[in-house]
Amino acid sequence: MGVRQAPTRGNTPTPTPPHKGEGNSVFLISQRTTDIEHLLNPLLQSATVELLSISPPGWGGNLLRGLANSVQIAVGAFGLGLAIGIGGAWGKLYGGPVVRDLMEVYTTIVRAVPELVLILLLYYAGTDLVNRALEALGYAPVDISGLVAGIVVLGFVQGAYATEVIRGAILAIPQGQIEAARAYGMSSGLMLRRVTLPAMLPFAIPGLANLWLIATKDTALLAVVGFNELTQETRQAGATTKAYFTFFVAAGCLYLLLTLFSNVIIGRIERWARRGMPSVVEAGR
Repeated sequence: MGVRQAPTRGNTPTPTPPHKGEGNSVFLISQRTTDIEHLLNPLLQSATVELLSISPPGWGGNLLRGLANSVQIAVGAFGLGLAIGIGGAWGKLYGGPVVRDLMEVYTTIVRAVPELVLILLLYYAGTDLVNRALEALGYAPVDISGLVAGIVVLGFVQGAYATEVIRGAILAIPQGQIEAARAYGMSSGLMLRRVTLPAMLPFAIPGLANLWLIATKDTALLAVVGFNELTQETRQAGATTKAYFTFFVAAGCLYLLLTLFSNVIIGRIERWARRGMPSVVEAGR
């Protein structure tokens, strides 16, 4: 029989103990991963996926339809508010005493009264006044579309804020440009189209961008009058399935995606409006 050779120290690898800090890091990472899994686990369950599916019995299609209605109202209200704001700013700066007083009363009242109160007042009282006026003129009352009513109501509210944003942007234009336009004999309308609006756009975009983002969220206030925008669809889905957390988290994600997409578009518009102008960093030097 051969003699078994004892292993030498050089042949047997000695395991290196893990560093204390490294062990703590691994433990913290695994702990955080477990916490994230616990948070996302309710959303990853098959029942949740079925609830958010596009096709019935899922409610994903209803949420997307509500989002589309919210975007339609926001676009219409923002456009109407922008038109009112341009006219209101021009009236407050260059109108007569009566026009300036009317614009001042309009912007003060709308900015002072809570938006929810204005929406309820204009939605119900406004439609009633329109039908009463039609009856007085001998016409039959009409059923006003909820989409049209929502656009008009929010546009009326947006117009007061847009008036002040555009008025401030016009005042930020170097006075020499306005005086040069008047020296060339431009009329008020021509000066507005060729000088004032292009020159004030870079100053107005940040404020108007905020108004657009506010408009996308103010559509949720129309849920109190029963219009089927995103928040109303979310409430109906939650009330039917009792999965309030799931649907309101999904609605919040849709609002967030809309905001992120809007920020990309607004950034491109702002870069286009500021073409030829020095950047903020260069202007600050």
